[in-house]
Amino acid sequence: MTQNQNNDQNVAAQIDNRIEQDLRERLQRQGEHMQVKDKNGDYVGTVDHIEGDQLKLTKSGSHDGQHHYVPLSSVESMDDVAVYLNVTRDQIK
Repeated sequence: MTQNQNNDQNVAAQIDNRIEQDLRERLQRQGEHMQVKDKNGDYVGTVDHIEGDQLKLTKSGSHDGQHHYVPLSSVESMDDVAVYLNVTRDQIK
C-alpha cells in the first residue's frame, strides 16, 4: 500500500467517524421515534434509541412485533422527518 492510499484511508475513516458522531448527537437530541426509511423510501420502522453502534427500532413500528437493529454504517442521511438508509428493507435484521 502506498503512502497516498494509506492517507486516503485515514481521511475516509476520519470523515466516517465525524459523520457517525454527528448522527449520534442528532439522534440523541431529536431522533428517538423518528421514522426510518430504506434506500427506496419505504418505511422500515421507528427509532427507539441508539444501542452501541446500531439503531434499535421500536417493536410497535415493526412488521413482526420484534425489535430490529440497523448498523449505523447503513445510515445514509437524516433530516427532521426521518433517518434514511443505504440498504433495502429486506436487508435489515
